[in-house]
Amino acid sequence: MSAITPAAVNEEIERYVRPQTFPLGIRMAAPGEPLPEKVRRPAQDMGIRVAICQTFSIARRYGWGLAVGRDDLSCPLAKTAFGFEQELPYYAEGNLACGMYTESEAAGARTEAEVPKFEFGAYERILIAPLGRASFEPHVVLVYANSAQVMRLVAAALYRTGGRIQSSFAARLDCADAVIETMRSQRPQVILPCYGDRIYGQTEDHEMAFTIPWGQAEDLLVGLRGTHQGGVRYPIPSWLRYTGEFPEKYRRLDTLWEEGRRDAGPRRPAESGRPEGAGVKPGKEPSAKRAGGRRAGGRP
Repeated sequence: MSAITPAAVNEEIERYVRPQTFPLGIRMAAPGEPLPEKVRRPAQDMGIRVAICQTFSIARRYGWGLAVGRDDLSCPLAKTAFGFEQELPYYAEGNLACGMYTESEAAGARTEAEVPKFEFGAYERILIAPLGRASFEPHVVLVYANSAQVMRLVAAALYRTGGRIQSSFAARLDCADAVIETMRSQRPQVILPCYGDRIYGQTEDHEMAFTIPWGQAEDLLVGLRGTHQGGVRYPIPSWLRYTGEFPEKYRRLDTLWEEGRRDAGPRRPAESGRPEGAGVKPGKEPSAKRAGGRRAGGRP
């Protein structure tokens, strides 16, 4: 494991970004790679088969670590993209996309061709755990957040390099975007949760996601600190030092008050609400100067 730990990265993401659910560490386990302790196999330990987006939600909401292989998966799209099953012509020809996402099989074939994919058999399992509890070195850090928090992460990711983050969207298979594309490109990604993620992962309407390769996690932390120091914060600071406008009927009260003050003319000191002679110590008469030029008894 590298010098920086998943727990340390998680601590600073929590401090500067404050996501509502746990940031995740994700690792693709090669064939024969031993499983970390305290991970659940959905089919064996939970009695269910799952979609990968569903495991993201289980890990980020329950705080569980999961190890998911071919026999744990219910989603044929994910089995194909992650290389747990072979890509068949029926898939490549666009049959799964046609009629739901695309008008024709030809359009569906173009969509499927653009899906990031691992080679068949390259990996045996996907490991997912809350980043702060991950006992393995991740390949990818995944954070679900609102758009302002994702913006905060984008700013941090660009702190050292500048430029822009390039991401692409297709409204389906966001698990492939988050994991496969991030590992393949070795670049941060903004993730638009797909339709399946919203159904099976129960991702909410306000949520987006952000991924970064583990090798750039330390740069992300430098960026979080640096942009925080520069004034980029979450929660977003509000500029509140301004004079607000009110409806005309409300402003009429100010006009009436001002007219009333003009009609009344200047107020004499005795009318200010302070009794005459207030502030004079008991037993002492005010001097002529203090009494406004009057002598004791009020005579000139």
